[in-house]
Amino acid sequence: MSPPMSVTPSLPGPSASSAHAGASIRHLPVNLFASVMGLSGLALAWRLAHRNLDVPAFIGEAVGALAVAVFVVMAAAYLAKLAKHPDAVRAEFHHPVGGNFFGTIAISLLLLSSLIEPYSATTAHALWTLGGLGAFTLAFIAVSRLLKGQLESALVMPAWLLSGVATLDIAVTGRDMPMAWAPEMNLIAGALGAMLAPVLFVMIVSRLVHRDPLAPGVTPSLMMLVAPFEVGFLAYTNIVGGVDRFAAVLFYFGLFLFLVIAPKVFRPSIAFSPAWWGISFPIAALASAALKYAHHAGGLPLQGLAIALLGALSVALAVLFVRTVRIVLNGQLFR
Repeated sequence: MSPPMSVTPSLPGPSASSAHAGASIRHLPVNLFASVMGLSGLALAWRLAHRNLDVPAFIGEAVGALAVAVFVVMAAAYLAKLAKHPDAVRAEFHHPVGGNFFGTIAISLLLLSSLIEPYSATTAHALWTLGGLGAFTLAFIAVSRLLKGQLESALVMPAWLLSGVATLDIAVTGRDMPMAWAPEMNLIAGALGAMLAPVLFVMIVSRLVHRDPLAPGVTPSLMMLVAPFEVGFLAYTNIVGGVDRFAAVLFYFGLFLFLVIAPKVFRPSIAFSPAWWGISFPIAALASAALKYAHHAGGLPLQGLAIALLGALSVALAVLFVRTVRIVLNGQLFR
């Protein structure tokens, strides 16, 4: 994960030339693909709000278009990093913490498949297949690394959950895939996610309880603890074809975790960095789960909760997007 970076300029401020002096595509962090995950999740949540609450459809489509554009830019930039600095990409992939963030690429492909499906089914099917294969591969690599043993417990981080959540996202986005093998792929994904996510969750919570608190630069990743339950809710309801009491248990426990974690994450003392995008997709999954559960259970309190979560997510991602553009333009992201 990238070290914390502040976007507040010091006085006296550096010149434009000195600000970009040490900038290099080599330093582009793979965890910035989490921005695509967050924007895609926000777009899908607004689409769900359009279907369930009759909000204007253009909001979700506009955010979806932005997510696609950000992915194209990120993919081009990271391919440039791979071409010019393959050693840096290799080191990032093999890092016991940072390597987990390659799961953000697979999840981005899966979410983009849902966004693009109304416009190009063929492209959506290709993206979903590619993202699914990537998620399975990364889950295999992650478990293989764990079973080697002798892993320092201080390296157990919330980012580890990406390998389990990525497989769950196959089922989240694959409900309507028409390929004959798609239902079995969804079941396999659900099986892997249902086993991997709880095991990794327990390991991470144990580390948080028994070791020192996370450093401020990685504290936003605590929000990833919400993801297995809310993404699990969305995957489970797609697999079984509806919302039942077990789904409600997943939703409510994820909501409880969000309420516990939010005060620990949203503190002005934690400087902005690309790591902050790690909050986006878990909250987007929570907002989508809230919208889906409110539509099932009914009642103004649940609808109000869903709307509040969607509004808070929209504001948070707008702030993250603006601050990220600032560190891109001043070269700080690439130093």
